[in-house]
Amino acid sequence: MKTLTLTAVLLAAGLAFPLAAQDTAETEDDTPSAAEQAGLSLGQPDVGTAYVRETHGDWEMRCIVSPQNQPDPCQLYQLLDDAEGNPVAEFNLFDVPDEGELVAGATIVTPLDTLLTGQLRMAVDSNQARVYPFSFCQPVGCYVRLGLSDADIQSFRAGSEATIGIVPLQAPDQLVPLTLSLSGFTAGFEALVAYNAEALEQLRALAAAAAEEDAAGSEDAPASE
Repeated sequence: MKTLTLTAVLLAAGLAFPLAAQDTAETEDDTPSAAEQAGLSLGQPDVGTAYVRETHGDWEMRCIVSPQNQPDPCQLYQLLDDAEGNPVAEFNLFDVPDEGELVAGATIVTPLDTLLTGQLRMAVDSNQARVYPFSFCQPVGCYVRLGLSDADIQSFRAGSEATIGIVPLQAPDQLVPLTLSLSGFTAGFEALVAYNAEALEQLRALAAAAAEEDAAGSEDAPASE
């Protein structure tokens, strides 16, 4: 199979945060800084770019730079190699707060020359494999979007590795196994949950401040005759 071109696909299956950060009004001080007064630039965050915030075992916590004053959405990431050590697929996992049975979600990105009707199989250690359909394809690859229950997360915590199987388009009778290491998953997932909980509180505080500012603006506005 062709090697997957690696990209930051942290948000392929949805944001890590259920609140819409773009609905939050930003309040900025219009007073020019000392650098601006001197005609100098201190630079701006490169919004939309990915970076590694933390590493836990074989997992990276990858985040995407958000606009100023908004928390960066983060997910757990792991690159999957084939038996020859070639990068083939990407695994991105995000937690889903307060959604009942659904505890987390994941996006798996495979090469474009994957047989979609062959679907994707995943099994933790010697447990029975589960089958997941492909959702869509983009120039970077084909996507599987799956939900994870508390039982699934617990199996990830207790396991040593998961085997992910995909079928190549050129060889529909073959199954290519890819190993997803679970080393460091427990620490990584706990760090992700803690980070997102703090980020959600920050988003709620920003939304509350914006609501108060809107209410104050409405009170100050002249009454229509």
